Amino acid sequence: MGLRQLTFHIFRYNPEIPNVNPAIKDYILQEEMGMTLFIALNKIREEQDSSLKYDFVCRAGICGSCGMLINGKPTLACRTLTKDLPADISLIPLPVFKLLGDLSVDTGTWFRDISLRTESWVHTEKDFDPHSPEDRMSNDTALKIYEAERCIECGCCISGCATANIKPDFIGAAGVNRVARFMVDPRDERDEQEYFDVVGSEDGIFGCVGLMACADTCPIGIPLQGQLAYVRRKMAIAGWRR
Repeated sequence: MGLRQLTFHIFRYNPEIPNVNPAIKDYILQEEMGMTLFIALNKIREEQDSSLKYDFVCRAGICGSCGMLINGKPTLACRTLTKDLPADISLIPLPVFKLLGDLSVDTGTWFRDISLRTESWVHTEKDFDPHSPEDRMSNDTALKIYEAERCIECGCCISGCATANIKPDFIGAAGVNRVARFMVDPRDERDEQEYFDVVGSEDGIFGCVGLMACADTCPIGIPLQGQLAYVRRKMAIAGWRR
């Protein structure tokens, strides 16, 4: 397929100007070889509309800043090639998160709150000794922790989640994945009942309705379906023992 003329239908709204209603504005752009949506948005802002707001940092799918709804699907602009999309491209900010302007949303405040609610740190009664060797663990355990730690907090799984779009207090797959990370960490000394207090509710693991949109939209392929199943099974047992 040859290079095309692309039409971008981009959501525009500045919350700091309340008298101007949200609207969709169209931009025409000539496609280039290897063009990503990140490159396209940069060209639009540099050549057509310098007021366009969107977020980016790394351009390599590592920072998670450029998450947005691309033709209705939450994903990263920097990892989306225009050649894989139709000539008409719709760009809308991620739902659930606070809108900062146009395609820019505040995922940082949401993820900070989830870190506090899920108590995302190693709980231990051991005194810290900076001179002692690191705790050893098996390669399999280290890989399970690493798999969960790959989350880049882009918010795509949250925006694609039916429950998160209805219930603002639901921790979503990202929050459950974070709990799973500490459940498998042998350095964390919490028992199943302490974890149940954190995640064993309808705002936690039992709020998931199992549609698995989170697994479908994760741009880096974290096995969220397995993480959700693991935590649900553990918390179901913990709830039964209560």
